[in-house]
Amino acid sequence: MRIIERYVLFPGRHHLLTRFQAEYLHRLAAATEATIVWAVTSANHDNTRRNPVPYHRREAAIERFSLVSGLRSLVVPVFDTAPTDAFAEVTLKSIAVATGIELTPADTVVACSTPEVAKLYELLGFPIALAEAEPLLPVTPERPFDVLLRLAAGDESWRELAHPATIDVYQRYRLVDQVRTVVNDPLVGDEGGLTATRDYRTYVEAFADAAERKWTAVRRHVRPGRIVDIGCGAGSLLELADREPGLHESDLIGVEVARHLYQECLHKKAQGVFHNANVYFYQRNVLGGAIFADRSVDTTLTFALTHEIWSYGSRRESLLQFARRIFDHTAPGGVWINSDVCGPDDRGRQVLIWLADDDGDNPAQPRHDLADLDAEAVREYVSGLSTRARLDQFAVDFAFPFTFEAPEQGMVRIELGPAMDFLTRKDYVDNWLSETKEQFCGLSFAEWAELLAEVGFELDPASAPIRNDWVIDNRIAPVADLMDLDGQPLDWPTTHLLAVARRPHNS
Repeated sequence: MRIIERYVLFPGRHHLLTRFQAEYLHRLAAATEATIVWAVTSANHDNTRRNPVPYHRREAAIERFSLVSGLRSLVVPVFDTAPTDAFAEVTLKSIAVATGIELTPADTVVACSTPEVAKLYELLGFPIALAEAEPLLPVTPERPFDVLLRLAAGDESWRELAHPATIDVYQRYRLVDQVRTVVNDPLVGDEGGLTATRDYRTYVEAFADAAERKWTAVRRHVRPGRIVDIGCGAGSLLELADREPGLHESDLIGVEVARHLYQECLHKKAQGVFHNANVYFYQRNVLGGAIFADRSVDTTLTFALTHEIWSYGSRRESLLQFARRIFDHTAPGGVWINSDVCGPDDRGRQVLIWLADDDGDNPAQPRHDLADLDAEAVREYVSGLSTRARLDQFAVDFAFPFTFEAPEQGMVRIELGPAMDFLTRKDYVDNWLSETKEQFCGLSFAEWAELLAEVGFELDPASAPIRNDWVIDNRIAPVADLMDLDGQPLDWPTTHLLAVARRPHNS
């Protein structure tokens, strides 16, 4: 007679284990000496609000938890998938591939307190144990993620609810501060990106296309030694630095906050793209805390990054904090090279702009529901608008409110700053809802110089405001004219800056 081995399938992210879980699972498994199968979901995600702890640390805590609690366990990583009604089937298949065990309703009970997930297993015929959601419990226990949020909020009572195995692993690997930093990060979304609407595929392509031009512009200012690219995207710039004979003994370090781009960097390294053995990547947000020791970095590179810190953070306050962090980790004589968009010096000046209205549709009113549409529908709608109508839509979606007047058809009276924010962004239809959350013209070059001096940097003479004439000639001038309030033509203003900021040798 075949003895049916019993299992308890316990799916979840398992970032934090609780004392209640130990008692509950022990009771559940005791009668049949069942094996607990921990299906650790989002195993390929970490450093995000929803998934702040990497899988290998979660696995370590589960193994220690099992030993202390006297439970027989199997721990199986389950990689993240797009939302699907087949989530339960995907998890069961992952377990079968990893362990050779095919769990069935005849030999397995599913422990799950999330009704939506429990229902998926129930539809497959599995009996359900509701864990924290059991209706007959004398007191409703806190769910693990709620305990983790206590930790993130600085509430030390989390230690009374967490299992000693979690506390031990968190302390040994210094995860308490990491969890607090990630969960409370003002810049990073739940899944490790700056926005939920960004198409990272197009960003990877754009970074790769522009990398050689960017590297050519800054190569002569790079100081060998420890070279850090913050906001490194998919690592395209570091690929070029890797090919420089004069930098072959340098450490090349990429820091990227967006999970999608960070994973692409790791993929490139695994594929042997980099020849320098000292190439490293970190998924970090510099605003969340120091990454590098003071005075330890020779060159810091930032490209198309600082406007995002301005936009998703607290404007100048966040930029000042970021600049101070870079100053602190820069070695005396070291350099911070920053290339980014930039506002005009007189961005508050009232100007007239004429905008073409015969190059697309001109609806009577802009839409207020684009956030409810999928990305392709947004792209199709915005790309079909005339330049003039696109300004109306931009005014609705832009996260930095502005006003304008329309004294006559096609003509608009507006401040120069928001005018250039619109004109330099109007063609970004593939990521419209992401781009409209960012402000390009937050600071002028003069204001940047003032901020860098406040931190302690000295501005190299190579620093300068820049006008991207290709963008002007090909994207803006064909559909727009810029004039003063008397109707006299004005030159197009600065669109970008290059700042080469050095830390003084005696600082």
